[in-house]
Amino acid sequence: MQLAVSLAPLAAGLLAIVAVIGLIGFAVRSPQPHDIPVGLVGPPAAEHQVSAEFGASAPGAFEFTSYASPATARAALDGRDVDAVLTVGPGRSELVVAGAAGAAIAGVITTAVSGAFRAQGTPLTVQTVHAFAPGDPQGLILFFAVLAVLIASLLAGALVGLRSGTGWRARLAILAAHGLVAGPVAMSMEAWVAASFGSGFWSAAGVLALAAAAVATATAGLARLLGAPGVALAAVVLVLLDLISSGGPLGTPLLPAFYRWLAPGMPAGQLYSALRGALFFNDAALAVPVLVLAAWLAGGLALLSLAGIIRPVRGPRPSQTPSALA
Repeated sequence: MQLAVSLAPLAAGLLAIVAVIGLIGFAVRSPQPHDIPVGLVGPPAAEHQVSAEFGASAPGAFEFTSYASPATARAALDGRDVDAVLTVGPGRSELVVAGAAGAAIAGVITTAVSGAFRAQGTPLTVQTVHAFAPGDPQGLILFFAVLAVLIASLLAGALVGLRSGTGWRARLAILAAHGLVAGPVAMSMEAWVAASFGSGFWSAAGVLALAAAAVATATAGLARLLGAPGVALAAVVLVLLDLISSGGPLGTPLLPAFYRWLAPGMPAGQLYSALRGALFFNDAALAVPVLVLAAWLAGGLALLSLAGIIRPVRGPRPSQTPSALA
C-alpha cells in the first residue's frame, strides 16, 4: 500500500506527459486549412473558375462566398464574415486579407491565391488590412493574454472553491472582484508590452473580465462539488483542451475535425476572437464570444448553487462528528 502511494505521483506525472503531448501533437501534426471564409467578387464565369480550381487543388481549404460588389465584400471583411476578399478583374485582380484574422490564416490565403495567379501569369495585387498592432505583428502577445487569464482564473477559482469557512456571498464577491481586476490589468500589460492597441482597449478589457469571471467561477464550482479532483478536471477542460482547441496563434481552421468541433463552445478561442474583434475590427463580431463566455459564467454559478445544496446534505466530516470530538 505504501509503495502504491509513493508511486502515485510518478504515475500521475507520466500520465500528464502522455496526455499533453498526445493531445497537442495530434492537434498540430500536419496542419491543414479547413473552410477558411473568402469573399469573391467578379464575373460569374470567373468566380466559377476560381472556385473550381481551388476545389480541385485544395479541396475543403476555402469556403467562397460571392458578393455583388467590392464594397459589399469589404463590408463583410470588416464585419468578420470573411477573412479575405478576392476581386477578379479582366486586367488585374486584387486580394485583400485581414491580417488580424490570424497570421497563419492570412499566410495560407495569401500563399495559395498568389501561387495560383502566378501559375496562370495573371497579375494580382495583395493588400493587408486590419493588421495586428505594430508591436505584436503576429498576435502572439495578444494570445498570451488569453493564456495568462485562463491560468490566473483557474488558480483564483481553485482557491475560492477549496476555501472553507466562506459563505456563498463572499465567494461570489471574490470571483466578481477577480474578473473586474483581471480584465483591465491584463489589457494594460498587453498594451504596455505591445506599445499600443488603439481605441478598443476597454472593449477588450471587458471581454477579458467576463472570461476571467467565467473560468474562475466554473473552476470554483467544480472545486466545491468535487474538491481537488474538480480542480484537476477544470485544468484539463478549461486550460488544456481549451487552449488546444483554440488553435493558439495558428487558428482553429488549421486543426483536425474534433478540435474544430469543440472550439466554438470553449472560452479560449472565443476570447481570442473577441479580443481581435474589439481591437482590430472596431468591435465587430463580439456577440457570439460574449454569449459563450456568459454561458460558462452561468454554468459556474449553477455549479456553485448545486454545491451549496449538496454539501450540507452530506453532513459533517468524520473528524467533526460528536464521536470523533469526544
